[in-house]
Amino acid sequence: MDRRAFLRNSGLVLSAGLLSQVGELVAAPLAKADWRGLRRLFPLVQNKSHLATFLLASHPKPVAEAIATHRQLFDANPADYWHSKFLTIDAQVADAAAQYMGVKGHQVALTDSTTMGLGLLYSGLKLKPGDEILQTTHDHYSTDMSIAWRAARTGVEVRQCTLYDSPSAVNVDQVLARMAEAIGPETRVLAVTWVHSSAGVKLPIAAMAEKLASINKSRRADAQILFCVDGVHGFGIEDQNIAELGCDFFVAGTHKWIFGPRGTGVIWGSDKGWSQCDPVIPSFSASYEVWLGNMSQADVPVGEHMSPGGFHSFEHRWALPEAFRLHLQLGKKSVQERIHALNTQTKKGLSALKHVTLYTPMEASLSSGLVCFDVQGMAPDAVVEALHKQGIIMSSTPYRQSYARFAPSLLNSEQEIDQAVAAIAALA
Repeated sequence: MDRRAFLRNSGLVLSAGLLSQVGELVAAPLAKADWRGLRRLFPLVQNKSHLATFLLASHPKPVAEAIATHRQLFDANPADYWHSKFLTIDAQVADAAAQYMGVKGHQVALTDSTTMGLGLLYSGLKLKPGDEILQTTHDHYSTDMSIAWRAARTGVEVRQCTLYDSPSAVNVDQVLARMAEAIGPETRVLAVTWVHSSAGVKLPIAAMAEKLASINKSRRADAQILFCVDGVHGFGIEDQNIAELGCDFFVAGTHKWIFGPRGTGVIWGSDKGWSQCDPVIPSFSASYEVWLGNMSQADVPVGEHMSPGGFHSFEHRWALPEAFRLHLQLGKKSVQERIHALNTQTKKGLSALKHVTLYTPMEASLSSGLVCFDVQGMAPDAVVEALHKQGIIMSSTPYRQSYARFAPSLLNSEQEIDQAVAAIAALA
C-alpha cells in the first residue's frame, strides 16, 4: 500500500500548508576542513575547553534546526504529520547513514543507541545451546551484559580472551595471534570493540576479519563464525568504508562523534549477517503491511525489519541525516586527519611528562580519538575535578581499572590541547 492510499484509508487529509513543510531538510553549506566554521555551529559555552564531547553530542545548528522543524510540525498536527512521513522517512534516514558508511541502505537498522543496538543484535542471533560467543576482556558493559543475558536465557556458552596485556605496547601480530588461539570449534560469534573506551586502543578490525575469513574457509557453512563489532568510538573519526572492514555486524550510536541527535544509532549488517539474525522488537512501516496481509516479508528491507517499531522521539531520528551531511561536507579524510593530529599532539605532550603514564598507543593505526593516562599520586576523578576548576572538561574511564581521559575532537583547537597538557604538567 503506498502512502497516499494509506492516508485515504486512514481518513486523514493533509493540508497544503503542512505538505509544503515536509520536504527534505538540507544543511547549510560548510567548506571542507572548516574547523572554525564547524565550531560556530555549536552552542557550547566559549569559556571552557570541551574534551569530553564524545560522551553525548551537543547539537550543531543544522541538526538543531531540523529537530525544531520536525517538532513544530508534530506539535501543530501530530497525527497527520506522522502519517505523512512514517512510510518513507526511515528509509531516507537509513540511506543517509548508508551513504556515509559506504554500505547499502537496506542493510541499515535504526536504533536509539549503541547499547540498544548491541542488545538487539546479541538477542537476535540464531544460536543454539552449546554454541559459543567469544568476546574480549576489553569490551564495554553494554556488550558484556547483552551477551551474558543472552547466554542465561538460551544456554549459549560465553568465553573471554585478552588481546593484549599492555595497551601502550599493543601490536597487530599480538592481537591476531591471541584471537586465533582463543577461537574454538564451538565458536560461532566473535564480539569485539573497535576502539576501547577503557584505554584508547583501536583494534585492527580489517586484519582480524581477514584472519577470521581464513579460519572460516575450513568450516562448514553452518559453523561459520560471525564477526560483530561495537564501532561507536571509531565511527565519525575514521575514514573507513564499513562494508570493507570485513565484519558481519557494526553497531554504533550516532550521538557521539557523528554529532547526531541524542537518542539515535544504527546497526549495519552484511546480507550474510542479517540472514543469521531474527528481529527482537516488531518493526513498524512495511513489516506492518506483512501482518495486514498486503505484502510478503521478503519484500521488506532487512534493516527496516530489524529497526524496533513503536513511537520514538521522531523529531530526533528524522533529523539524523543532517549530521551525516555535515560530516560529508567536512570530508571524511579531513575529519580523520584532524582528529588524529590533535590526538597525536596530546599524546606527545603527555608522554613528555615524568609524572604521567600514557596508556593509549602512540601509533595512529592503533588509536583513534581517546587518550587515557594516569597522573602519579592522583586518582582519575581527582584529575578530572582539578581540570574542571580550570575550565577544562574531561572524563575518567568507567571501568574497574579507571584512567583519566581526554578526547580531542573536531571542536578543539591546538591551543586548547596545549593548555590541557600544561594543566596536567602543573599537577606534578
